[in-house]
Amino acid sequence: MRKIRFVIYFADPYASWQRGTNANTSGLIRQYLPKSRNLGTLNGGEIRMIENRINNRPRKCNGYLTPNEVAYNKREKLTVSLRS
Repeated sequence: MRKIRFVIYFADPYASWQRGTNANTSGLIRQYLPKSRNLGTLNGGEIRMIENRINNRPRKCNGYLTPNEVAYNKREKLTVSLRS
């Protein structure tokens, strides 16, 4: 069985620059859901629409690929490597 190793990073509290992608994603979500929005009023359709728009938006950190493209390519590579 092959061991998988992970590197875990911890960010300091209130140090958003240490979590760049996380802070950026929060900003993208805030375009659709301002802080004043009561999240209890969200429905599944709104959540899926926001998810779809964010996951199909190119990101500089991904070489201008969308998160969906990156996830698909990783899944495809993983499948290929398991078969070899």
